Amino acid sequence: MKKRYTITAALPYANGPIHIGHLAGAYIPADIYSRFLRLKGNDIIFVCGSDEHGAAIPIRAKKEGISPQKIIDKYHTIIKKSFEDFGISFDNYSRTSSKTHHKIASEFFNDLNNKKIFLEQESEQLYDEKENQFLADRYVEGECPKCNFDGAYGDQCESCGSSLNPTDLINPKSKLSGNKPSLKKTKHWFLPLNKFDNFLKEWFLKEKKEDWKINVFGQVKSWINEGLKPRAITRDLDWGIPVPIKEAIGKVLYVWFDAPIGYISSTVEWAEKEKVDWKPYWQDPNTELVHFIGKDNIVFHCIIFPSILKASEKYILPTNVPANEFLNLEGRKISTSKNWAIWLHEYMKDFPELQDTLRYVLTANAPENKDNDFTWKDFQAKNNNELVAIFGNFINRVVVLTQKYYEGKTPLVETFTEKENDLLDKVYSYPEKIGNSIEKFKFREAINTMIDLARIGNKYLADEEPWKVIKSDDSEKVKTIMNISIQICGILSMVCEPFLPNTSIKLKKQFNIKNTNWDSINKNSPVICEEIEKSNLIFRKIEDEEIELQLEKLNESKK
Repeated sequence: MKKRYTITAALPYANGPIHIGHLAGAYIPADIYSRFLRLKGNDIIFVCGSDEHGAAIPIRAKKEGISPQKIIDKYHTIIKKSFEDFGISFDNYSRTSSKTHHKIASEFFNDLNNKKIFLEQESEQLYDEKENQFLADRYVEGECPKCNFDGAYGDQCESCGSSLNPTDLINPKSKLSGNKPSLKKTKHWFLPLNKFDNFLKEWFLKEKKEDWKINVFGQVKSWINEGLKPRAITRDLDWGIPVPIKEAIGKVLYVWFDAPIGYISSTVEWAEKEKVDWKPYWQDPNTELVHFIGKDNIVFHCIIFPSILKASEKYILPTNVPANEFLNLEGRKISTSKNWAIWLHEYMKDFPELQDTLRYVLTANAPENKDNDFTWKDFQAKNNNELVAIFGNFINRVVVLTQKYYEGKTPLVETFTEKENDLLDKVYSYPEKIGNSIEKFKFREAINTMIDLARIGNKYLADEEPWKVIKSDDSEKVKTIMNISIQICGILSMVCEPFLPNTSIKLKKQFNIKNTNWDSINKNSPVICEEIEKSNLIFRKIEDEEIELQLEKLNESKK
């Protein structure tokens, strides 16, 4: 029986393009996991969409001098095309401005409000006297009260990851006028997280300790142990989903109330197009729900959204939330405001045929448990020294020699020696090793294991030297060497698919491999490639001039 999975990747804000930090944090890991599960024959839905509400949108609109609607239309288009060009395998990519999403988010609010889950409270909020409006979370910046980082947002400190309220900030400043805000009373609806304390302790602290990543478990445990407080899920803004009750005219839903519901609305859209029932993917307890996010979204996906789902009494809870840490760039924190980033749509223009190289480098260097760094020199080195010199070199030599000795046909071998059988046992163990690492969300380990298989093939061919053996007229030995080498190529063509999908397509075509089922890769059913096409280079070398150009471009952006 197929196992069912619902896989989500963090909704990117439609206030700017996608950069490599986003890819390394959520989208490449989610894509690897989704592709692997499909190869295992599971029933999966992989969804995402643009997050088009919240204060970040009108702030960007004001900066560019256009309307919020034009901002979301502009960046939604750029983001969606970037993902398509790069090959992220979403089943559906939606947007939270859709009618479907507005309807479902409003239904969530009404359901919880009718159950009297929310608290209605009047409180003092930061107010910009000059702009004559209340300041929602991202409209205010100040010093974090926990780590003293100067530049924390009103809802979160991106330096230490603490969850905040705008009134917590030291020396707050309005991002609209630059003035110090005053305090003014307003009424809001709050989600009483403190009332979900026992649920979260039972569900999270007891159930998730062994299975979840240390960085995720540690953050959530810290928040729960500090004591949870009610959190406002409405805002005084004119941009967002209107709160669907007459007592809240002029208010909108807090973006972190509506955004995660975007996963559900994206699934509903997909189901309508495919003419299938969406409910099993969100309401069947046998379905596994996995959220891929960056560390700045942990509190929302592990505390707030699960509490909302629990309160609904209809939806399943996350099975895992494998959040990554942050990726830095050339030793500095990636900054969209300072244009210190490598934008995906620009990368695709400069390196249109090197999607898999970026996937490889960002996975091999993924910030899985701590912040990590991307450098253009390392990008070049990993491509040239690993993909080209190890993986590509092995494939190319096997194809060239097979064409030369056997006109592109795999030589048949009736029996193998004990040593050769040991080698075959070893290489056929790699799919299980790689799969186990992927299932544990250890993608760096998985991709390093994959490249190790290419190393084994390369070393075997170099050690056995069939070009010398053939001169001694030992044709049976040459057949054995090439047969085993071709089997390794066949295994590589399949196990590289989650990581390097374009490479896998090329290899499967070159080796005429029709099999696409991960679990069928085994020694009892060897990967036999009857007809092998002539060699085409799988990877190309990246020249120093290309890297220098990228470094110049990056340094120009910070001036």
